[in-house]
Amino acid sequence: MVMSTSSADEIRINEQDVVKVMQLAAAGNASGSGALLRRLARKYRETAPTFAAAIVKTLRESPLRSAETGLAIDRPIDTDSKLALLREEDPVVLITEPILDASTTASLQQITDEHRNSERLFELGLAPTRTALFVGAPGVGKTLAARWIARELGLPLLVLDLSSVMSSFLGRTGANVRRVLDYARSTPAVLLLDELDAVAKRRDDATEIGELKRLVTVLLQEIDSWPEGSLLLAATNHADLLDPAVWRRFEVVVNFELPNEEALKYGVQEFFDDPHADPAVTELIAQLYAGETLNHLERDIIRARRIAALSEKTATDALFSMIGERFQNMPAKQRGPAAARLLDSSGLTQREVHEITGVSRDTLRKYVRQLEEGEPDA
Repeated sequence: MVMSTSSADEIRINEQDVVKVMQLAAAGNASGSGALLRRLARKYRETAPTFAAAIVKTLRESPLRSAETGLAIDRPIDTDSKLALLREEDPVVLITEPILDASTTASLQQITDEHRNSERLFELGLAPTRTALFVGAPGVGKTLAARWIARELGLPLLVLDLSSVMSSFLGRTGANVRRVLDYARSTPAVLLLDELDAVAKRRDDATEIGELKRLVTVLLQEIDSWPEGSLLLAATNHADLLDPAVWRRFEVVVNFELPNEEALKYGVQEFFDDPHADPAVTELIAQLYAGETLNHLERDIIRARRIAALSEKTATDALFSMIGERFQNMPAKQRGPAAARLLDSSGLTQREVHEITGVSRDTLRKYVRQLEEGEPDA
């Protein structure tokens, strides 16, 4: 079979290659069509570079959609409540940047780099990551990371909260989810399936298990066939609830850990945004928030800033107020050692530390001695 990409450049194309592409496209097999086109781009890169370049351009500019008609799809709404089924953010604007560990940051950067350089990947018979699962406790930055990726790629972010669309009528839930996924396939965007574990949690009603399984099957099929060139993200707070079959569907799994002390210190500096804040106090706050999320830290700092702004207090005063509140909520046996560390690192007097923390001066002196002697309880 002879095909021509220009009047001056005739190339010989294997007829079976063209037939296979047509068959897959007619069947609405987006995944298979994309994989075959990538192989063809690599196959004809040397013998038919113009043809190969045309394939790459098609893959880059027109991500294949499964069973799409080419018609515009309206933004999905619930047929009964008439409420929107997803949140759409366009453009994505971040007030604060994600604060994540090096490994997580590298994983997110890899995903964005792949999509920015998709043409290069297509030329090599590869494709950028289509699906990724974000795993971590609430408040560790999974949604913020999805927003960051969408902003970096210059795409809208579509968010489907699976916990909010779960209905007592699971058949309707399945229809709602399918409408959202069809809409996401029809437009260039980053889709985030939030609270993915909500589907797995609803297994306590024996009358709904069959319908629930069908809903999970729909999701798995959609993840499997998600079009190349598009990006589907999912987030879960409870990884242990997910079916093993769900894990296998995602090309990339990104773990989000609780912030370490360095990340917390950086968070205090970023959220407070005051160069005059006492570094020693900043470090102590990071210690006091060990095991907490940056989301929790940011919330408390914004509250402290509001109090400082209305009472004309300094930034350091506001930080001390935060410390005082943390001490009030701290187990009694931890207050003395923590107060001693504050006294040792901040340059405050025993009276000032007592007023901030509520720890008596006698208790302070006791733990300061232990601190100086290097005893473990301090």
